[in-house]
Amino acid sequence: MAAAPRWRERLFALYFISHIPITALIDLQPLLPAGIAPRALTDLLQQYATSFRDPLMLQPPEWFKAFIYCEAFLQLPFFPIAAYAFLKGGCRWIRTPAIIYSTHVATTLFAILAHILFHDFSKAEHAGPQTLRERLALLSIYLPYLLIPLLLLFTMLCNPHYKHVEKRKRK
Repeated sequence: MAAAPRWRERLFALYFISHIPITALIDLQPLLPAGIAPRALTDLLQQYATSFRDPLMLQPPEWFKAFIYCEAFLQLPFFPIAAYAFLKGGCRWIRTPAIIYSTHVATTLFAILAHILFHDFSKAEHAGPQTLRERLALLSIYLPYLLIPLLLLFTMLCNPHYKHVEKRKRK
């Protein structure tokens, strides 16, 4: 039986482990009341948003807030579970949750990337990307959060290790 490629499992483990502090400390800030997050973290978010011209994180539209709520209540609890499964390696039970996670994230990222590429940010309160170069720079920040879940989905659907279903003996 083919084993799951360890390099992919290690990549997925690193992805989920790194996603925990990023989500908890940065991504969830737009949902918090002003003044709740420590000053150092709000400054970090402000610096990021200014450097990469990402108004979505400073003044998110309602549809983007909905994605952040999904990240908080659906994805964040899944991150340590997935990190454990991929660090341990060979855990077939992660297949269905990983498929659900990766399709959910890919769907949200398609909407975010389309918004970055095609939205007119000229009227935004916070500076958004104006030039193609600025849009591509911002896109490069979000793109790994699409590509790794797509690789995860491909692995769960196509790798024989994860596709294998144990047959039960009839009595």
